[in-house]
Parts: sequence; C-alpha cells; structure tokens
Amino acid sequence: MLLVAAVKLAGPARVVAGQVAPDITGTTLDGSPFRLADLRGHPVIVNFWGPSCVPCRSEFPLFKAKLAEHAADGLQIVGVLMFDTPTEARSFVAEFGATWPTVLDLDGHLRTAYQAVARPQTYFIDRDGVLRTIQIGEVVSAEFERQYATIAR
Repeated sequence: MLLVAAVKLAGPARVVAGQVAPDITGTTLDGSPFRLADLRGHPVIVNFWGPSCVPCRSEFPLFKAKLAEHAADGLQIVGVLMFDTPTEARSFVAEFGATWPTVLDLDGHLRTAYQAVARPQTYFIDRDGVLRTIQIGEVVSAEFERQYATIAR
C-alpha cells in the first residue's frame, strides 16, 4: 500500500506586489510606538536600511528630497533598521537630517515578514496598503519616480 500525503511547510507568506503589505508594528529610534496601518490613506515607502550600508548613504539624501517634493501628496517614508545598532542608526539619522521614523527590528521579525534579503530594500505601498513594487538595492531618482507613480494615485 502506498500512502501519499500533501504537506504544507510552515513559514511566512510570500510578499507579493498586488497584495496588502504586512503590517509593521514596533518602536522607533526615538522610543515612540509605530504602526504602519496608521498610515493608510497615504502613499508609503518602507525602506530596510542600516548605517553600515554604503548605498543607504546615497539613498538618504534622495529620500529627504523626495519627501519634500511629494509632501502635497502626503508621502510617508518609514525606515526599518536592519542589522545595525540603534546607537549607530541615531547618529546616521542625525547626520543626514532624516525626519521619517525608523522602526527597530532587533530580532529580525520585520525582515522575515517582508522577506528583505539585502540593504537597502524598498517597498512602495499605495494609499490602500497594497504593495505595488519592491526595489532590492539602491533607489535612484528615475527609478524612484517610476515606482512612486504606482502608489501616488
């Protein structure tokens, strides 16, 4: 007799464009509570980064400029600290004058939920909380605008 069984392996669901982005809850670098769900109604960029990440140094000035440029749209940026310490991140944020929140991910649960594999890794989420595009690696200005257009409507 042959016994056949189907087994579903446990693990995080795939993060896929066109589906609602996983919620992010946690504490920011300044100790404030944070919930991604509170930003519904806004276009949101979630950026996994860390101060030891060289391309992140190039992205931060771009994100700062784009946040100001798209302020009328209600653009929100959320950082998720990946692999580095909060102390290093606070210094980096101060150096670059970043005003957006950075959520701590000391145990890696957010990285796992988002399947972030590299830094920087950026997720463009529309006003309804639906993930539209994922960028692995540094976002440059032209790519930013192309991907931002998918969430700004």
